[in-house]
Amino acid sequence: MRWWKVVGLAGAAGVAASGVAIARAERRRRAYTPDEVRARLHERVAAAGAVSEDGPDAEVIQLDEHRPPKRGVAGLLARLRRR
Repeated sequence: MRWWKVVGLAGAAGVAASGVAIARAERRRRAYTPDEVRARLHERVAAAGAVSEDGPDAEVIQLDEHRPPKRGVAGLLARLRRR
């Protein structure tokens, strides 16, 4: 077997594994009822409010609305870091 065939097979296996992971995450996301989603969002908001009220040592995230979004690979990496 040539090396490029092995690389191609490894790539196909990686795509299949990614598809399985995405499908599994989608099934988990769709399993929630709207009331469960609402309750979880309220919990997250309450937790975020509790963190911001801890005092001067609390982590504060400031958004710079005047800066244009980054493009290309730098923008992709910035968006991934925010998640």
